[in-house]
Amino acid sequence: MLLFSLALIAGLILLVISSDKFIENAALVAEKLNVSPMIIGITLVAFGTSAPEMVVSAIAAFDNAPEIAIGNVLGSNIANIALVFGATLLFSAIPIAKGISTKEIPLVLAITLLSGALLYDQYLSFWDGVVLIVAFIGVLIILLKGGKNLEDELTEELPENDGAPILKSLLIAIIGLAVLIGSSKMLVWGAIGIATALGVSELVIGLTIVAIGTSLPELAASISSVRKGHHDIAIGNILGSNIFNLATVLPLPALIAPSMTDSNIMSRDYLWVLGLTIALAIAVLIFRNTKNSSIPRWVGLLLIASYAVYLLLIGTGAH
Repeated sequence: MLLFSLALIAGLILLVISSDKFIENAALVAEKLNVSPMIIGITLVAFGTSAPEMVVSAIAAFDNAPEIAIGNVLGSNIANIALVFGATLLFSAIPIAKGISTKEIPLVLAITLLSGALLYDQYLSFWDGVVLIVAFIGVLIILLKGGKNLEDELTEELPENDGAPILKSLLIAIIGLAVLIGSSKMLVWGAIGIATALGVSELVIGLTIVAIGTSLPELAASISSVRKGHHDIAIGNILGSNIFNLATVLPLPALIAPSMTDSNIMSRDYLWVLGLTIALAIAVLIFRNTKNSSIPRWVGLLLIASYAVYLLLIGTGAH
């Protein structure tokens, strides 16, 4: 049990560090090879914040633990809204950026409803994965369409050129990817071991420990952006991450290891994802018309309280 716990903790720490290093240096390599800033920016926007979830879910599916993968996706979306956004709100009220209510909010609601429809029969099939990938392409086109200064916005996503030789950036990127895969393997191994030792389902471990761990980059990014005064980034990070978790991470267990799903996924966990997504959408619609067009700090307390209730619910129903 101690060994499993150490593997899980070490895996989480290395996962967060290696993910950042891999993404940053892979982008630098692409820049130095004169790849279009548009292409690099789109890639960073699409996969940047969801990289830990993607690798962990893929490894879990390959290790015949698809419920850890599915739990990771749903648990991360719940944690992103209730824990990450809730904690971010404690630092500052969050202004609602223009366009959020007409583009990102409808998209996150649509992809959440689509995911629910695919999970409803309690079987995540190969074709469910294909449908989600097609939906992801559609979502990406809609998100990128109509941007007045799209190239400028995407270029802002690029890391600053550090002036280092391309081989150095390439080596760091390769090492980062290797550590990312290795730490994900370590994390999944530890999670499966803990689930077995405690007699709880792999789904519960995926929904809690693994999901919170892979949501740490979003937490760090959101709090950092708010403290630096970039308030508009915080809510965009949450919505973007949740969209891409469902559209790019959930398809992985479907494509790699199609399987039956735990009945609790639809009766409990998906309903929390949907409920919190709707609650966030309602908050945006209500507070965008207020004097400051901001979601107030007290909403953060409600979100964190809701996450505590969810964890208690999982704890009482763990099996």
